Amino acid sequence: MENNISIVTPVYKAEKIVPELVRQLHENLSKISDNYEIILVNDSSPDNSWEAIISECSKDKRVKGLNLSRNFGQHYAITAGLNYAKGEWVVVMDCDLQDRPDEIPNLYNKTKEGYDSVFAQRINRTDSFFKRFFSKLFYILFSYLTDTEQDPTIANFGIYNRKVINAIISMKDNIRYFPTMVQWVGFNKYYLHVQHSFRYEGKTTYNYRSLMRLAINNIIAFSDKPLRITIKIGFFMSFISILLAIYNVIANILKIITVQGFTTTIFSIWFVGGLLLAVLGIIGLYIGKIFDNVKNRPNFIIKDVINV
Repeated sequence: MENNISIVTPVYKAEKIVPELVRQLHENLSKISDNYEIILVNDSSPDNSWEAIISECSKDKRVKGLNLSRNFGQHYAITAGLNYAKGEWVVVMDCDLQDRPDEIPNLYNKTKEGYDSVFAQRINRTDSFFKRFFSKLFYILFSYLTDTEQDPTIANFGIYNRKVINAIISMKDNIRYFPTMVQWVGFNKYYLHVQHSFRYEGKTTYNYRSLMRLAINNIIAFSDKPLRITIKIGFFMSFISILLAIYNVIANILKIITVQGFTTTIFSIWFVGGLLLAVLGIIGLYIGKIFDNVKNRPNFIIKDVINV
């Protein structure tokens, strides 16, 4: 018999969290059904997270472990878990217990109203002010550059029907970002207000550099708007150049310019040179991502599996 519900959670630097996470999941999933599976994906964590996963798998066959060959990143680990999930409904959540397991029954009950995706909406986030601020700034910029509506209160946590998961798995994008992918595939959606907790133990492994890299990769992966913006800038610069040329002709006739060409030349060299470098950099990023895609490498590599 196939599992009714699958839980997919990437694990990184969470050796002390895994036992409590599994305990709470068992407690709350049993309120829905005994027919469930918990898939813990170790993203090559440098601590003893894999050993903690092995221990939990030995206690209950419904707990399954995937060990990636190296650190691929959170959303690639999620992709690995989705490929192994068998449930009619799949819950994706973080492992740090900020996504509360006791909200899963509420998410599941909402699916009975005919929704294919029920997103956990974190109205009152427990993150620091700076994390909330930069998250909001990221989503505003991301929404603008991808021409999509992005909500900073929505992350990975939610419950998704099998047809939604199959659609996401079918996407061959080299760059994986689960929140954007699940929005892109569509289907009937609902946003359910949930409680958001503090991290159970330790600190988040995301820093501002990794968040910036994540933003750039996803903007390039999901939109060509940066290229279209450079075209607009090019036309704008052409217009400014025409106005500047007209001014220089008039100023030369009226004897306003005493040293002809010096200021204009220096300004043009620096400004246009910097603009060209920026445009070439953007084009180079897109070419680099094309290069990554044509290599057709796997998004993840499994090293070990338990109970699968």
